[in-house]
Amino acid sequence: MSTVLIIDDDEMMCERFSILIDSLGHTAICAHTLEQGLEKAVAEDIDIVLLDVYLPDGYGIDAVAKVRETPSKPEVVIVTAHGDPDAAEIAIKSGAWDYIEKSPTEKDMLLPIKRALAYREEKCCKAQPVALKYDGIVGKSPAMKECLNLLAQAAFSDANVLVTGETGTGKELIARAIHHNSRRADKNFVIVDCTVLPETLIESVLFGHEKGAFTGADKAQAGLIEQADGGTLFLDEIGELPLATQKVFLRILQERRFRRIGAREEKKINFRLVTATNRNLEDLVEKGLFRKDLLYRLRSLTIELPPLRERFEDIKELTRFHMAQLCDRYGLDTKGFAPEFFVALEAYRWPGNVRELVNALDSALAVAGQDPKLYPTHLPTNIRVHLARNSVCKDTVPEDDRGECTPLNGTFPNLKEFRQSLEKKYLEDLIARSRSDVKKACQASGISRSRLYELLTKYELSFSSPTPH
Repeated sequence: MSTVLIIDDDEMMCERFSILIDSLGHTAICAHTLEQGLEKAVAEDIDIVLLDVYLPDGYGIDAVAKVRETPSKPEVVIVTAHGDPDAAEIAIKSGAWDYIEKSPTEKDMLLPIKRALAYREEKCCKAQPVALKYDGIVGKSPAMKECLNLLAQAAFSDANVLVTGETGTGKELIARAIHHNSRRADKNFVIVDCTVLPETLIESVLFGHEKGAFTGADKAQAGLIEQADGGTLFLDEIGELPLATQKVFLRILQERRFRRIGAREEKKINFRLVTATNRNLEDLVEKGLFRKDLLYRLRSLTIELPPLRERFEDIKELTRFHMAQLCDRYGLDTKGFAPEFFVALEAYRWPGNVRELVNALDSALAVAGQDPKLYPTHLPTNIRVHLARNSVCKDTVPEDDRGECTPLNGTFPNLKEFRQSLEKKYLEDLIARSRSDVKKACQASGISRSRLYELLTKYELSFSSPTPH
């Protein structure tokens, strides 16, 4: 018998779901806010959570990761009265098991719930604790835990994996960890950086060549793909691979056979493919720069690495880990950290992600010299300047056109209300100028889809809102 937690502020809907759960021979527990739901998820052994989207104290989809991180790690089924394709996409990417609409008929809602319960039962029966080798991957934030869950799934299968994320987020680390935790760990892990492949020799580098195949080919040479036989082939920045090579590579994936340049016969090949990119491959497909059929082959499993600005809770752990490595590399005593050092690190946006953080720590270590403890003053100048400018912008009163501070008076607006009015106006303009295109709105604003929907809900706006005049 399973326990199902229903988080919905509609008491009648909670009762309706409870009757459905009882009819299946399981136990239903109800909560009417996110806070109550999370408390019950922590206190009880929960198998499935039926989570409403719009709740009095938050946006349900944003809470999926928190719910899944509660002790029993339940499966989450998003239930909503108003289905939205974009919200459905965000829910699934956030780790929800399913996304369903509330229906007037019990039959339509019963089937996905039964499937979720069956999946949970099967999953629990097969679950076995496995110690994974994370190879320097650091982080316990919800976003990173989700990535590590996917990493574990990838390690115990042979499916092609596509790792996406901004530059510096650690895509190669994830690829290595997949290999080192797989059954191919004792074979080669071959890295191909698609950004530096020589255009005139790209097929020779990848597929190899026979002696005399072209001018300068004075001996036979195995290509990188052949070197990965039995192991893992990692194509970094796959979006840079030329179209002509994409076509050839697609055939290799389909047939598991290849031919060296100048060879008469094909050879069989057996490798696990992991690819990575910081580009949007779907956009490249639309522009005719990437093959759609190849994209389908690459993303049997996709791991999306979050930027560092979305996982600030990992900064302290990342800093301690990498500083210990740097001190060990240079033969130095371990450094201490002043509290304000972490404050400074957490106040910076890290456009270069973890790679920029490591470089900043390397620089700080050099500047600190024999100092036993690191302070903000040891950080690179560009970071300190950025933080100083931001501090000034936040803490000073705006100047008028004459360059003098405007004196305060009784009509000066409340800061919170002023921010809210600006935020609402910004969202209205964003809806209008993006012509209600969610994807374009996210790209232009730099706001994630889940955060955008949260803000729209807060100000009672939607992408069908009338254009402001």
